Amino acid sequence: MITTRRRYLALPVLTVLFTAVSCSSEDIAVPSPKGDAVRHCRALHKELPRTVDGLQRGTAEPVSDFTAIWGDPAVQLRCGVPKPDVLTAGSEHYNPNAEGAEVNGVRWLFEKQDDGYRFTVVLRKVYVEVTVPGTYAPEVNVLTDLAGAVKKTIPAGV
Repeated sequence: MITTRRRYLALPVLTVLFTAVSCSSEDIAVPSPKGDAVRHCRALHKELPRTVDGLQRGTAEPVSDFTAIWGDPAVQLRCGVPKPDVLTAGSEHYNPNAEGAEVNGVRWLFEKQDDGYRFTVVLRKVYVEVTVPGTYAPEVNVLTDLAGAVKKTIPAGV
């Protein structure tokens, strides 16, 4: 009788654990890099850290070598995105004086969002976008954990 009882008690625990693990995903728009950008983004994906600013890596949906997430709400990374509108002459959002800074050898463009910031790697062969919810203010902290992987896999240049 005790053995049977243990089996029934174990099943809800396993169900809860499975549900907790499967909930660590979030939908994210997958970019469509071309040419060498595909190779660089795949290399970046392999080098990305398991944690950023203390947040554990989750599973982005759909699964792709061009996206990654950490935490809940998710910090989202997308590799191979188009050039940001604020840097594109002729765009209604063009701003040649857009804010940016270097973090651990990687230059980032800062764009304030409704809830947080979008940071985009600039002056490298591939644009990499990181969106950080305001929950994690100061949002810039995640960049220190990502800069090494970017520097190692995305060549400098434009």
